[in-house]
Amino acid sequence: MDPSCSSESVYNLIPGDWKEPPPPPRYVSVFKAAVKDDKQKFKTAMKTMGPAKLEVPSPKDFLKKHSKEKTLPPKKKFERNEPRKPPVPLRTDHPVMGIQSEKNFINTNAADVIMGVAKKPKPIYVDKRTGDKHDLETSGLVPKYINKKGYGVTPEYIRKRNEEVKKAQEEYDNYIQENLREAAMKRLSDEEREAVLQGLKKNWEEVHKEFQSLSVFIDSIPKKIRKQKLEEKMKQLEHDIGVLEKHKIIYIANK
Repeated sequence: MDPSCSSESVYNLIPGDWKEPPPPPRYVSVFKAAVKDDKQKFKTAMKTMGPAKLEVPSPKDFLKKHSKEKTLPPKKKFERNEPRKPPVPLRTDHPVMGIQSEKNFINTNAADVIMGVAKKPKPIYVDKRTGDKHDLETSGLVPKYINKKGYGVTPEYIRKRNEEVKKAQEEYDNYIQENLREAAMKRLSDEEREAVLQGLKKNWEEVHKEFQSLSVFIDSIPKKIRKQKLEEKMKQLEHDIGVLEKHKIIYIANK
């Protein structure tokens, strides 16, 4: 009996020679012939790097010497419109000498000093023992601005702006009042607004106290849910308190 015929033979455990499988057939496009024909047809038509038919220059139109040089405009006669400057003096020319002024500069300077107003010294201050000098007017030590005529008076542009703001606020209040009458809105008085604000702050303190009494370790789902609810409630109360503190005028709907 041939031992290789049995599937349980020990000879089957010996590895045989590995044979490389044949490669798959190479892919060939069905349009290869058509593309090759089109390429050959268009390549032949453009072998001259351009159109096949081109106008050939005439042999008589050859390039001549100086044909591409720019021609200069015709010469014009120069005409001087401005007068000439005086000529340079000659070496033999001598300047006019002996001209003297009759003005007495010593007496004139003395009279200017006597009749002139004495120059006031510039005010300075010394801030160190070494004698460092500084300008006194720009130092802020002299009461300069409080002596002005308009010191402490509200400027004109600010008064106009305040009047415009006041007028705009009145118009807005009238507009709101008219809309409130139509929409049946009620305005909270200052006492009611203050009472609501104090109540919100008191509620926040109670919720905060309850939040502070939570255990340090949040190790269960009910504790996490309770902590999350308290945080949301505190956040909502803080938002409501901020709205009431920011806006002095509060309107509510009548139910």
